[in-house]
Amino acid sequence: MHNPKDNSKIGRESAETIAAQALAWVAGDPERINGFLTLSGLSPGELMAQAADPRILGAVLDFLMTEDRLVMAFCDEVGLAYTVPQAARAALPGGEVWHWT
Repeated sequence: MHNPKDNSKIGRESAETIAAQALAWVAGDPERINGFLTLSGLSPGELMAQAADPRILGAVLDFLMTEDRLVMAFCDEVGLAYTVPQAARAALPGGEVWHWT
């Protein structure tokens, strides 16, 4: 598992684990899960069926990072540095950082 104080690159397996923790955290609150479902366009059934898909896990981290307060609350609850969700997102499909130069 990724050291929560280490800001180095996160591997795919650790990223998926962090994103799964984020999904459980989001699902634990009706306001958060409804916000995610609305933003993603997924139904609850689709989310349940596809929860292990790395693209869905990436979308969960995208949702989490829409607001600093969500990132901070999640990281505080699970004991991660605030930079970890972004690093985890970069390791999942669609999270690559693009450099235009």
